[in-house]
Amino acid sequence: MKVKYKPSPTLMKFHESSDMEDAFVRGVKGPIGSGKSVAMCMEIMLRAQDQRPYKGVRRSRWGVIRNTYRELVDTTIKTWMDWFPEHLGVWSTGNMCHTIVQRLPDNTILYLEVLFRALDKPNDVKKLLSLELTGGWINEAKEIPKSVLDMLQGRVGRYPPPFKGGASWFGVIMDTNPPDNDHWWYKIFEEDCPDNWKHFAQPSGLSDEAENLENLPKNYYKNLIGGHDKEWINVFVHGIYGFVSDGKPVWPEYKDDIHYHAEELPHSGASTIYVGIDFGLTPAAVIGQLTATGQLQVIDELVTEDMGAMNFGLLLHQKLSREYCGCTLEIYADPAGEQRSQTDETTPFMILQNQGIDAWPTYTNDFTIRREAVADYMQRLDFAGKPAFIVGPKAKMLRKALAGGYKYKRMQVTGDARFMDKPDKGRYSHVADALQYMVLGAVGGERVIGGYGNKAIDYSSINRLIK
Repeated sequence: MKVKYKPSPTLMKFHESSDMEDAFVRGVKGPIGSGKSVAMCMEIMLRAQDQRPYKGVRRSRWGVIRNTYRELVDTTIKTWMDWFPEHLGVWSTGNMCHTIVQRLPDNTILYLEVLFRALDKPNDVKKLLSLELTGGWINEAKEIPKSVLDMLQGRVGRYPPPFKGGASWFGVIMDTNPPDNDHWWYKIFEEDCPDNWKHFAQPSGLSDEAENLENLPKNYYKNLIGGHDKEWINVFVHGIYGFVSDGKPVWPEYKDDIHYHAEELPHSGASTIYVGIDFGLTPAAVIGQLTATGQLQVIDELVTEDMGAMNFGLLLHQKLSREYCGCTLEIYADPAGEQRSQTDETTPFMILQNQGIDAWPTYTNDFTIRREAVADYMQRLDFAGKPAFIVGPKAKMLRKALAGGYKYKRMQVTGDARFMDKPDKGRYSHVADALQYMVLGAVGGERVIGGYGNKAIDYSSINRLIK
């Protein structure tokens, strides 16, 4: 078995780091086409050949993880087979396992099992929990939950067992295109920086130090730029942390370079502060104001996960009391919050009121009206000739929702791209809904749908009549 492989400078450092005792988990981040996946395949083989032999056999077992079965087959397994073809061993389609048995130059026997697993296959996930592995490879780690990595760390180093010599090397390797800066990858490698974790960042594909160019078509990265926005280019060409949506944005009217305001938006104690709330077990609140020129400014947000209305209300009350003391507050929320619980007949509005928050339902929960109320401000200027809608730096999650995190999910159909009628209920939908309730409460819907004949309906007045 002869393989010709020349790693780039960053990937060479990655391979060499395997000898470090404090390199239990290693990750490589870089642009697309930079050779990351190939390096992971080679690392598996290199570690397998270096395992301590027991009775002349070097035993290794690796688990390879990808987020979906389709991507596992189309990309991960294909890359592996390009370098280590099926005929080098035995391929089991049922077990998704490639077993390679080869005699090495030192006359020892290489015995390597590579098990491929996809997270959208329930049985695969279940099997991961009981695997005994030498090492693990997470391919495109930005698509994998942190819990999978946590589990995998406890499965490596357990093969071969001690009575067959034990594992002389073990660990977890990962590769990815840059994730968002609130992803667990960013938090671990850029903020926490554990002693036994090593991070390797490849240079931009357009820099003088760009890697793997000899294996790519001419002008590969320059050709990628056309037809893509700045955020996509930052992630996939420059290898910079960023947010890229994979669906159809609910608000294509939003332009980050126009509507995002990098400096913190001030508010005066005499101003009216509008708050929008979305309920559920992932409640969120969006805080904003209307200026004298008619500009709608999103100042702040409160986004939570796995939290009930009572604890959320307590957090929101503390935030409003501490940061917006003296302001006139108008708080609006999802009308569905008026529905009584089947256990104690309380409503989310009642629970918030018990926490000192007087919230009122908006006049409608119709999605079209909600969406258009926000889109209207995104498409026009205020009286001073500036964008009528801006988002400040404290609304981090909402900014990502507006940039495409709040999206229509693509339907799995052939032909032209088709999308769901309603937005995907993902991690960005709650803060986006909260924004819509804030806008409906603050400015009403008179510019959204119109009215009867040429007379507009002043929905802001309706909201106040509800009080």
